[in-house]
Amino acid sequence: MDRADRALGNRGLGHRRVPDAVVVERQSERGGLGRHDRAARRRRRRLGGDPHLPGAALLDTGPEERRRGARGRRRSRSQTHPTVLDDHGNDGDRTDPGVHDKWTGLGRDAADGDPVGRRDGDPVDHRVRRAVPVLPGDGAQGAAIAARGQFAVTDTREREQPAVLPRWHRLDTAALFARLGTTTAGLGADEAARRRAESGPNELLRADTSSAVALLLGQFKSLIVGILVAAAIASGALGEWLDCAAILAIVVLNGGIGFYQEYSAEKALAALRRMTAPTARVRRGGSSVQVAARDVVPGDVLELEAGDLVPADARLIETASFQTNEAPLTGESSPVEKRAEVLDREDVPLADRVNSVYLGTSVASGRALAVVFDTGMRTEFGRIMDMLATADAGERTPLQERLRALGRVLVWCSLGLVGAIFAIGSLRGMPPLDLFLTSVSLAVAAVPEGLPAIVTVSLALGVQRMARRRALVRRLHAVETLGSTNVICSDKTGTLTVGEMTVRELWVPGRSFAVSGEGYAPAGQITLDGATPVGAARVDLDRLLTVFTGCNGAALQEESGVWKVLGDPTEGALLAAGRKASITPGELDARMPRLFEHPFDSDRKRMSVVRKASDRSALALVKGAPDVLLGLCDRIQRDGRIDTLSAADRAQIGARVEDFASRGMRVLGASQREIAAGEPFTDSAAVERGLTFVGLAGMFDPPRSEAKSAVELAQRAGIRVVMITGDHPRTAEAIARELGIARPSDEVISGAELDRVSDGDLAARVERISTYARVTASHKLRIVRAWKERGAVVAMTGDGVNDAPAIRGADVGIAMGLTGTEVTKAASDMVITDDDFASIVAAVEQGRGTYANIRKTLQYLLGGNVGELLLMTVAVLLGLPLPLDAVQLLWINLVTDGLPALCLATDPIDRDVMAERPRRRTDSITDRGFVGHVLLTGLLTAGVTLGVYAYSLEHFDVELARAHAFATLVYAELLRSFGARSFTKPIWKLGIATNLKLACVVAASIAIQLSLPHIQTLGQVLDVPMMPMSHCAAMLTLGAIPLAVMELLKLWRMREKQP
Repeated sequence: MDRADRALGNRGLGHRRVPDAVVVERQSERGGLGRHDRAARRRRRRLGGDPHLPGAALLDTGPEERRRGARGRRRSRSQTHPTVLDDHGNDGDRTDPGVHDKWTGLGRDAADGDPVGRRDGDPVDHRVRRAVPVLPGDGAQGAAIAARGQFAVTDTREREQPAVLPRWHRLDTAALFARLGTTTAGLGADEAARRRAESGPNELLRADTSSAVALLLGQFKSLIVGILVAAAIASGALGEWLDCAAILAIVVLNGGIGFYQEYSAEKALAALRRMTAPTARVRRGGSSVQVAARDVVPGDVLELEAGDLVPADARLIETASFQTNEAPLTGESSPVEKRAEVLDREDVPLADRVNSVYLGTSVASGRALAVVFDTGMRTEFGRIMDMLATADAGERTPLQERLRALGRVLVWCSLGLVGAIFAIGSLRGMPPLDLFLTSVSLAVAAVPEGLPAIVTVSLALGVQRMARRRALVRRLHAVETLGSTNVICSDKTGTLTVGEMTVRELWVPGRSFAVSGEGYAPAGQITLDGATPVGAARVDLDRLLTVFTGCNGAALQEESGVWKVLGDPTEGALLAAGRKASITPGELDARMPRLFEHPFDSDRKRMSVVRKASDRSALALVKGAPDVLLGLCDRIQRDGRIDTLSAADRAQIGARVEDFASRGMRVLGASQREIAAGEPFTDSAAVERGLTFVGLAGMFDPPRSEAKSAVELAQRAGIRVVMITGDHPRTAEAIARELGIARPSDEVISGAELDRVSDGDLAARVERISTYARVTASHKLRIVRAWKERGAVVAMTGDGVNDAPAIRGADVGIAMGLTGTEVTKAASDMVITDDDFASIVAAVEQGRGTYANIRKTLQYLLGGNVGELLLMTVAVLLGLPLPLDAVQLLWINLVTDGLPALCLATDPIDRDVMAERPRRRTDSITDRGFVGHVLLTGLLTAGVTLGVYAYSLEHFDVELARAHAFATLVYAELLRSFGARSFTKPIWKLGIATNLKLACVVAASIAIQLSLPHIQTLGQVLDVPMMPMSHCAAMLTLGAIPLAVMELLKLWRMREKQP
């Protein structure tokens, strides 16, 4: 028996075959199964498997165990239980995406060879083994195991040392077939069925989620909710059923909103599952058959053609003019040319793996054969789903954090003061029942139970205002959080840029033409030094655009005033440039009918079209990569004539190509050749020789015209804009520089470089990096988390599936409405309907205004509450009768804390709100200025009311004195609401007409308060006796004193700030 077989016998493990699995032995400190092992067994039971099988055979016990000897092996059977981890660090059953977050530095793909890390807190001596298919030629042991369809295991090593294996893109066809156990004829039906049973269905699994009931109950666990419920009970005990019902309604409303927010997040996962292909065409036993996509297994040979959705991650083995649309996965805006070639580099970014196709992408053109190497949750899409399921750690928004902290302070301070009042009153011999009722009423009044409703109304109004500015908010708290944002991580394509390829510059030997306009619309001009080209310059320009228009397979179409391209975006950009010079396909077809076409080929890197030029000749129009065309050219068109192409000309053309590329532009060359009558033109090699070089076109996806000003506005407001894109680093940097995102000292980093940077180093460097290029979904999530680690409030924008995890993990996730996938929209907090970065900045402005309204409303409420507490406390300390009874306190709470506060929450946004610096995550809503303003307001209100009360006690009875104090306090708080609209601007600068709702509410409330002494029923309920109107007028005048003092303070501050 060889070593492998002895290992199998000693371990007594089964031979379950799990492709590309990672087997990790974890020794339980308790001497038994660890909790992760027990969880893995439970998951295997759910799938109907043997819970005791680890999922793969351990064929090498490793040096550590061999040193322990037989006794160690016996102990390992009882104490060490292997858990199968897949390519992403989860167990092989793939039913618990949440496990991914419990591991740090985990590898992603066995064949990709990424390192496997150690879980925090695990002992260092844990070992990792890779289970990989045994290749033929690995010796007798390998042959024997391979014949049984088993997998060998690589070296045992310390967990800190990464296990690196060849990546799929580096394998040639023979090695690929050997490693996956397949051939060009595909798998046999029996083998496919066996692999299907072992690897599971090719589908994205649903993560375990909390039940709807658990989510709903979780909304009512906060301290402030408990206090509100207690306040509702107290109100009911006092007979104030209206207050009781209002408070309970507030609790239920806010609980419902929180429940909806969490429950709707699951839509993102459902949308992601819907994006996978329903069927696939594969080769089984040499025949082409169509199967359900969920039945595709590793080793299947896929047949792909234009229009197909790719059903799994696969390596290409044959291609024919094959292009895929990878925008949902990588963010690449243009179709990606794919080739069946070996990429012999270790660190090829996902977007550059041109020999592989991925689940969820689509075939744009051509045909191909591909061998599946990953299915289901092991695919790149599965990895994104893992990240999406764990990206949102349930963090509270900045406002929620601040209100939670404030609620605790308010509750305990209020309860402490109320308790002190009750104790002092008892010592002074006050009636216990009256004292108890008043204390409870004061506790109810001291807690701003209307605040949650006011926050909800303010946020809901912000949602409506944002909708008018093309921002649809899906989660209410995103409104305020967006106002706290100090970092916006923005996708490039379609957000900062137009999202449509546009020719920016045309070049013919000796001349450079500027092209204006954006996208595929023919609007724009072609100018030479700011003027319309004429003479020889016009001849050369027309010839260049004739080549680009005549050698073209796309078409432009106008729909409802919007120009769209049918075909390749690059060719659409060339057609748009031609139209700007009045050269159209229709006119060209009439003048020069198309005779033959040699389509673009990835090997030739060019396309040629033969058109009839005259009765006896034809003209070959050729476009393609400039370096390739130059090798086929021996002449050059210049100043309307044909010259011999010299070495100096070649150097000049090469320099111009490099200049275009350095500015982030894609460059295409144009050439032509006259074909004599009778000369064959069906052979591309015969046609594409002896060409005449005509010129170059530089194109890219241009920045939106309004994006630069929006970026400037954001930066003036203290918001850092970071660009994250799947495009080439050079293109990304050029756009970032043009928009002002990249400063001279900023870094530009690619995804490959990011892979070599640890999370800690990234957090340390993140403030110096303004542009990220060639990044994947995991990179984007790391960037967002790095900024959050620095204390930033981060907004993330995007449109593709690869953006969804970062959007979910950001404080505010923003999806694009026009180009965004359903997955991205479902994961987002807000959707921008016009895909414009300027709309994001406008939404930030609205968010800041909403926060300002919430803050000033809270300041108004707390100022009144402090005034009431101070009034009652000082009166008790001075030995005076209680100035307010329980019913009066509840009336004050209802009249002054309700409608006026709601009107403040809907106040128009201050025009200067974007001139302020953004708030930090750690900033408290109650800073020193806030607290000082509240205390001063409360002191003024309590002082005036207490003075009125003390005076009335000397000249009138207690009942009338109490009525005077009651009226003065109500008037003071109502009038003070006008001044609460701004901390800096006096009321005459704001204007009453700018918030008519507040003016009407205050006027109506004052009218009701004035009528109380004259309406017997209301007077009896609120203990207000009859009093002359002169008393009412005096109380109203005295109640205006706090407002007058605060307005005078504003004037003093304004003068202090003036130079």
